[in-house]
Amino acid sequence: MARVQGSRPFFLNFLISLRPGQWTKNLFVFAALVFAQRLNDPDAVLRATIAFVVFCALSGAVYLVNDVFDREQDQRHPLKKDRPIASGALSPNPALIGAAILGLAALFVAFALGFPFFLMAAAYVVVLSLYSAFLKHVVIVDVLTIAGGFTLRATAGAAAIDVPISDWLLVCTTLLALFIALSKRRHELTLLTASATDHRPILGDYTPYLLDQMIAVVTASTLIAYAFYTISPETTAKFGTDLLSLTIPFPLYGIFRYLYLVHRHDQGGSPADLVINDRPLLICVALWAISVILIIYR
Repeated sequence: MARVQGSRPFFLNFLISLRPGQWTKNLFVFAALVFAQRLNDPDAVLRATIAFVVFCALSGAVYLVNDVFDREQDQRHPLKKDRPIASGALSPNPALIGAAILGLAALFVAFALGFPFFLMAAAYVVVLSLYSAFLKHVVIVDVLTIAGGFTLRATAGAAAIDVPISDWLLVCTTLLALFIALSKRRHELTLLTASATDHRPILGDYTPYLLDQMIAVVTASTLIAYAFYTISPETTAKFGTDLLSLTIPFPLYGIFRYLYLVHRHDQGGSPADLVINDRPLLICVALWAISVILIIYR
């Protein structure tokens, strides 16, 4: 039975349902800006920032739709039951109306930013809406779809500033996103144990051992892909330096730290919260970003 939380005003419940804490995922939009060496171009920075805001709005709209679809299952989840829609503090109809208005406004801004970017933004909405409707119930396809959302963010960032979409950007982003998605599934499975299928039936098709095998493959692939990217002749010629390989220890530590938190502290359910709240991991990400910028823009 849903618990109605009537102490918060409608606007606050609506804002919470947009999950602003998860908007850090949209920082993938800035990847092309940095690696295309456009960080010192004010117009490109402005366009990338607008693209980031657009994806914050679109992801918020998608979260609203997803929460409406999942409200009954979320009511049986120890953490998600307190979300406004699951708890009954925000009704489904106003949530869907708000999602439609927010999504259409964001797509209008996306179109103004350019047709290629609009296509990426529209594709993101379609893919994540299909995920909310039924793709999340298809084993393996569910995690691939989550990864696809991250990849679309990164490619949309390239489209927003009108630079070619790098194959390396696609490979590294997709593998990292798969790592995050699989870790999230493992967290859900171990957190909910016997009641996992009551919340998300697809979890019945996974086991911790299977997910660990998948995570191991993706972890190795992610690190190898990034290492090859930093030492490839193409990268060296583009940036005029071979020093980017010096940043390899940061993703090594970051991924190992993430695995440590997933396995030893049962975290990983919210990647954005994990990165923000774990100081060593946050410092690692910050040092990696600073090192990359200093090497590329030295």
